[in-house]
Amino acid sequence: PTSLRHQQASRLKKSFTMRFASTLAAAVALTSSTVSAFVAPSSSISTATTTHLKMSEVEQPDVSAYMTGARPEGTENYIMQQTMVRVKDPKASLDFYCNVLGFKLLMYREFPQWEFNVYFVAPIADASTIPEDEDGRWAMCMNTPGCLELTWNYGSEKEEAKYVYNTGNGDSTGTSDGQKIKGGFGHIGITVPNVYRACERFKEMGCEFHKSPNGGGMKGLAFIKDPDGYLVEILPQGKMVPEAIDCMGVAADGGEGYKDNSK
Repeated sequence: PTSLRHQQASRLKKSFTMRFASTLAAAVALTSSTVSAFVAPSSSISTATTTHLKMSEVEQPDVSAYMTGARPEGTENYIMQQTMVRVKDPKASLDFYCNVLGFKLLMYREFPQWEFNVYFVAPIADASTIPEDEDGRWAMCMNTPGCLELTWNYGSEKEEAKYVYNTGNGDSTGTSDGQKIKGGFGHIGITVPNVYRACERFKEMGCEFHKSPNGGGMKGLAFIKDPDGYLVEILPQGKMVPEAIDCMGVAADGGEGYKDNSK
């Protein structure tokens, strides 16, 4: 009986070890095949699983000098304060940026004599800090980095086309010959604690995805569209760690390869 129990225990241990090894190997294979394009591949990952991370043969410029030293004299207090985009319908855009992305309307100005308005939105943590007077709002806005200026030209909201302005990403909107242009502007971007949870929320709110977290060649980041078709990149505030399945049902080892959106 004792010998029989030892044999059973030995077979059970061997079976568990084989199952564990198989599970571990599958997990390593998944992780290795979905290495983020923004993370240098570890030397422990086999060459066979990283062949898709082909390095460019183009000579790369040395940019290290731009990361060190003091700012040039006279620029110490400069702020990257805004990016401006034109929008078709200000209400639709404000709904998106304030209710979907969580920004706040920091300041706006109306210019009926020139038939346009501007709306400055930004990710303000506490709306109670926004001053009630116009001069105070102006001062806060001009000293807040990363604002987005939404410019509405009167009448654009009445146009029948879904999109009125060219987004810069291989877009034919507004071109005289109807052909796509190789645009320069690409996207704006926000960071979130968890890209996959954020994208689940965006999907529930009816957002249009240009790229889900596991779509394309870069895993763990996403692109959604605002009401005018401008791309908004969704990036993590920490490491870019792919999850097995994203909100659109795309597996981490699925999706198409990298695509140049300018073409």
